[in-house]
Amino acid sequence: MASLTAKDFTGFIPAVVTPFTETGEIMEDAFSDLVGWLIGNGASAIAVAGDNGESWSLDIDERRRLTRIAVERAAGRVPVVTGVSAPSAAQTIKYAQAVTEAGAQGVLAMPQTYVLKTTRAELLRRFEALAKAVDTPIILYNSPRRTGIDMSPDDVGAILDVAPVVAIKESNRDFFHHTHLLHRFRDRLSILMGPCHYIFPGIALGAKGFIATGPEFVGSDAARLTDLAGQAPTAETAALHYKLTVIYQLLMGTGTWPAAFKAALNLIGQPAGVPRDPVMPLAGADLDKVKRTFDELGIKMA
Repeated sequence: MASLTAKDFTGFIPAVVTPFTETGEIMEDAFSDLVGWLIGNGASAIAVAGDNGESWSLDIDERRRLTRIAVERAAGRVPVVTGVSAPSAAQTIKYAQAVTEAGAQGVLAMPQTYVLKTTRAELLRRFEALAKAVDTPIILYNSPRRTGIDMSPDDVGAILDVAPVVAIKESNRDFFHHTHLLHRFRDRLSILMGPCHYIFPGIALGAKGFIATGPEFVGSDAARLTDLAGQAPTAETAALHYKLTVIYQLLMGTGTWPAAFKAALNLIGQPAGVPRDPVMPLAGADLDKVKRTFDELGIKMA
């Protein structure tokens, strides 16, 4: 597959979970099946080893293996991008080299995670080093809740000058931020919504798609969200927006991430396994809450 551009990142780009056994082993066949299910529901690309994939628990060999499995299952139908974020640029580069050798057509990279603070010079040095080390498109990932660092539109503009960034997954929950980002960069890179409740308004204002948690549970409608968002609002749009919002709040607000997401996938018959230590599987009242909410939303459970 030729080198990806911003035009390759549109629509439904799910971040696939990594299924683990109770002893922490990767369930490779289940992972492959999940990739196939997502592509069957209209995914335009697959993101491996992101937050949903419990990237913090994956070593370099596991990222390589997961990438290879996803690429094999995708079989050229959609591109595969893999998360490579690590606190240091050196480790990020090692991850990026491993996954591109395994077939990833792009990498998803955060600022220096766990550092919680960075200067502009440090931020640029990180992405410039990554760009020099691997010849692959980069998707920026801005998630201030997880990194403690919020990349401003000015930061994004500066990074674009030193690295081959084709897209950004924007998970800031401040729509003032989204507004300025969209105004400045919607014609320069593919802006992808993170929070589900920003999918419709974000795409209406120029975003190209989403890497979000929750659209998996609306089935084949996930592939229609981008087109619907570009049209005049209808009752169907409002209903889907409400459903996505409730799902997102449920999964983000129940248990320790991604326990609720994995439990929800298992409930609809998808082999998500359990979270890896130290996260515990969802159980008891929390699991009942997911079941009750899915029932209220009309989401069919296995």
